[in-house]
Amino acid sequence: MTRINDKIDIKSLLPEELSALLKEMGQPGYRAGQLFSWLSGGCGDWEEMTNLPKTLRTALSESSHLYAPKVLRRQESAQDGTIKFLWELYDGNAVETVVMRYHYGNTVCISSQVGCAQGCAFCASAIGGKIRDLTASEMLDEVIWSEKESGLPVGHIVLMGIGEPLDNFDNVMRFLELVNHPRGRNIGMRHISLSTCGILERFDDLAERDLQLTLSVSLHAPDDETRSRLMPANRGRGVDELFRKCGEYYRRTGRRISFEYAMIDGVNDSPEQAELLARRVKPLGAHVNLIPLNHVDERRFEPSSPESLRRFTEILTKNGVNVTVRRRLGSDVDASCGQLRRKTVRETK
Repeated sequence: MTRINDKIDIKSLLPEELSALLKEMGQPGYRAGQLFSWLSGGCGDWEEMTNLPKTLRTALSESSHLYAPKVLRRQESAQDGTIKFLWELYDGNAVETVVMRYHYGNTVCISSQVGCAQGCAFCASAIGGKIRDLTASEMLDEVIWSEKESGLPVGHIVLMGIGEPLDNFDNVMRFLELVNHPRGRNIGMRHISLSTCGILERFDDLAERDLQLTLSVSLHAPDDETRSRLMPANRGRGVDELFRKCGEYYRRTGRRISFEYAMIDGVNDSPEQAELLARRVKPLGAHVNLIPLNHVDERRFEPSSPESLRRFTEILTKNGVNVTVRRRLGSDVDASCGQLRRKTVRETK
């Protein structure tokens, strides 16, 4: 049972766990359903739970942690309506969440850690390193409060914000249980994508759970020399081993993997790299999502030219690879994950 400041992190509990907790407090079983409904609906104040007895609310406030994140900053794109939130957490740390509008519905991109330990060379999230993991309840709050503050119903989730989800495995798995629960947010696993830079030690653990989510692998280069330069996570693992584990995951789950590929000028966008990428992903029947790089002030990289992007896409298509180019959203509101948090840290120093 997760604790925060020596109190039970009550929003991270499933209904059956709440039932056991309330039973110990001498409460009838139906109270667990009432409490879970309040917690999964975003209630941040015990006194709002008016169908619970005052004595119970007092006892819970003394034993359990309950917090509603505060909006430090909100930026809304004038171009496409993308909304970026910077949330203040209970301990003063901050994370970003993004609400994106698509023709099939609204998607929330959530963070899984405060900062990131992976050190990808083009990413703003890794500047300053990892501070701590987010709890399951904090990730759930990102979904709940993004919906409440934006006024937009959320039907899809991507774990592609700040942090590496598989480096916070247990909390992420608990979050998925909570957000998928039919008595809670009830967001289907097929509407959830989890992005990883390739923490291969966790692929088997994830496959064993046989979740119907989409696994998105941040690849960004098809060869070891380039990928190790861009992504320290590749060192000691290697591209060959990455694709071997992806193949195992695909065979065990039957779920098609998506490869994320940030297009970086003069680094990973050559025709030769496109040909190598096609040879690696085609046996998996995988999807490749090409991402025009978002500029980060502290990084030296620039996005590929439109011509390079077009040529790279054509080579993949010619080789029978399912490829899309991600639409650039929120480019006028610090689009890259970690930029808004980083800017706020600089301004408050």
